Amino acid sequence: MSEIPTHGQMLWKLEGDERVLHLRHDDSEPWRHYEEFPQYVLPDPADFSKGIATFLALLKKGWTASKS
Repeated sequence: MSEIPTHGQMLWKLEGDERVLHLRHDDSEPWRHYEEFPQYVLPDPADFSKGIATFLALLKKGWTASKS
């Protein structure tokens, strides 16, 4: 993850009965499922939301979490 941009936006969306991470680089882009960014994806611990490991890593890189 060393070449990950130091800006971007993250959002948790409900998919069925699970919350799943969605990403975009800026406001002009649509939200996309985090797995559409394979260069960012990290494996999640068992029984955690899909994308939590990626979320925490991107948060450390300066990405922001959006509420909607």
